[in-house]
Amino acid sequence: MSGAPSIELVRTAGTFRLDGQEFAVENNVWLVGDEEEILVIDAAHDHRPIEEAIRGRRLVAIVATHGHNDHVNAAGALSEATGAPVLLHPGDRMLWDDVYPGRAPDGPLVPGSELSVGSARLEVLATPGHSPGSCCLFERDAEVLFSGDTLFNGGPGATGRSFSDFPTIIGSIRDRLLVLPGATRVLPGHGEETTIGQEAPHLEGWIARGH
Repeated sequence: MSGAPSIELVRTAGTFRLDGQEFAVENNVWLVGDEEEILVIDAAHDHRPIEEAIRGRRLVAIVATHGHNDHVNAAGALSEATGAPVLLHPGDRMLWDDVYPGRAPDGPLVPGSELSVGSARLEVLATPGHSPGSCCLFERDAEVLFSGDTLFNGGPGATGRSFSDFPTIIGSIRDRLLVLPGATRVLPGHGEETTIGQEAPHLEGWIARGH
C-alpha cells in the first residue's frame, strides 16, 4: 500500500424524517482517497459543500451506508453534478425510494466486495439492524471503519423505528465490528469518532439496557 489514504470530513445539517416524525440532525460526510480521486460516504443534506471539498478530483462513487433520508438526500444532486454513481445495499431500496421515487441507485453496495480509491481498499461489511441494508466500510491497512449509523461513540445506532431491530444491530456489532483490531478508528455518520477498543467493553451494558 503506497501511503495511508486521505480522510476528510464535511459536516452538513438538515432534517431526518421517518415514521411521520422529523428531527434536526448534523451529519458527518466522509471523503476518502488521495489528490487524484475520492470517494464520498453518505452525501447528506447539501451537495454544495461536499462538491467544494472534492476540489475537482475524480469522484469514484457516492456510497450510502444506509438509505435513511439524511444519508442520501444530497446524493442525487452530487451525482448529477459529478457524474459519479450512487451505491446502496438493495435491502434499503424502500428508504431510498421515499426520497427518490423516480430515480434508482446506480448500483448495489455488495457485502464482501471491495471498493478501491487511491491507495484505499474499503471492504464492504453487512451490518443490518439500524436498517435492513446497513453496511460499514473497513480500510484494513489503515485500521479505519466508516460505521454509518451502526456504531457510534457511546453505543449502537438507534432502533425502534420502521425497518430497524435491536437484536440484529447487536449481532452485527458483536460479530462483524468488535472482532476488528482494537485500535481501529470508528468514523460514524454523526458525532465524534471513537475506537473499537473503546466501545467493545460496553457490549453487555448495551444489551442489558436494550432499545
